[in-house]
Amino acid sequence: MRYFLPLVFFVLISGCQNSALFSHNNLVILHDEAFAGFEQYDIETSEEIFYLSEDAKLFAKESIKGVYRPKEQIVALVEAIFARSDFNLLYRADANTTAQQTFVNRAANCLSLSIMTHALASELGFGARFQNIEVPEYWTRREGQSVLNSHINLQILPKVDRNLVEVKRRGYEVDFGMQMTKKHDKKTLLTNAQVVSFFYNNKGSDALLNKNYLLAYAYYRAAYLQAPKQAQLLANLGYLYRLNEFYSYAENVYLQALNIDKNSLTAWQNLAFLYKHTDQAEKSAQILVRLEHKRASNPYYHLSLGDAAFERDDWQQALAYYRHALSLDKNLHEVFFGLGKTYYELGDMARSEHYLQMAKRKSRSEQDQLIYAGKLEFLRRHHLLKTS
Repeated sequence: MRYFLPLVFFVLISGCQNSALFSHNNLVILHDEAFAGFEQYDIETSEEIFYLSEDAKLFAKESIKGVYRPKEQIVALVEAIFARSDFNLLYRADANTTAQQTFVNRAANCLSLSIMTHALASELGFGARFQNIEVPEYWTRREGQSVLNSHINLQILPKVDRNLVEVKRRGYEVDFGMQMTKKHDKKTLLTNAQVVSFFYNNKGSDALLNKNYLLAYAYYRAAYLQAPKQAQLLANLGYLYRLNEFYSYAENVYLQALNIDKNSLTAWQNLAFLYKHTDQAEKSAQILVRLEHKRASNPYYHLSLGDAAFERDDWQQALAYYRHALSLDKNLHEVFFGLGKTYYELGDMARSEHYLQMAKRKSRSEQDQLIYAGKLEFLRRHHLLKTS
């Protein structure tokens, strides 16, 4: 289980770089003058993001009715949330919604589901805190772009009993991710301000993918003001500057991102692309070589390359990348799906069906299994029509 935080990325490597690269005189991050008119957009406040209607509050209270032990109340609340959201069927990676919107829609991404759960738990008097989960780089494709996914979960703590002295309060972890978080993944606590910044960052990335750059800036700006020391956010803001041909602004922001986290592959890749775009090929190549080395053992990296090749209709190259990803991890349903859809394009229906079956078998969620079942049914019908 885990939580997806979509971040627009054009990724890169980590960090054995000369320290001189990090020096930069201009510390200004925000450039409002470059996006005149961004003020026209109303950005959700922190209060609006966590707001719940009376119906939602009543739902929270009803979920624990007749349950009296605090830990059992937490379980009852979480089970009610999963049942009401019908999570396996209505997960939507691009649905960045407030707590109340998520409650009404019954569908959202993991960040929004976690925000809603936090609000519901807080309404009942439970302690609730967000945790960042450090996982390997994992990408998905949206609007022809590679999108880096981060992960968080939620820890709900029982109400404090004033008659007891607890050395350590143990929480109940709620994780809405579509993949299994490993036990050894490092976890760090997040402040509510950081989570609000994540929310704004997601909204900014949605706007960027839709080419609404004023709105993207408005959200990235709000995200920065909430929690400025986030390398991924700065990498996104820098990319927005680059798209709008503010190259010096972009370089400055990338360098500041690397001051915060010298191992931010996103910031490194963005910086390399900027150097390539501004005729600084040698600098770009040095970074890209190190990035390639860093990512060589990450199956998700080769999966993302396969997806990009597939979108270019380069079927043989896509197969090569997917096969490489499969050699690194034989349990990723996305890789089997990549092979299945590529063999379909090549007209090899038998192999396409085989790999789609494998994708269905390896998938963990009911949502993915239903999707693959539908694709298999289409494939079988298509194959029968062609051979009849």
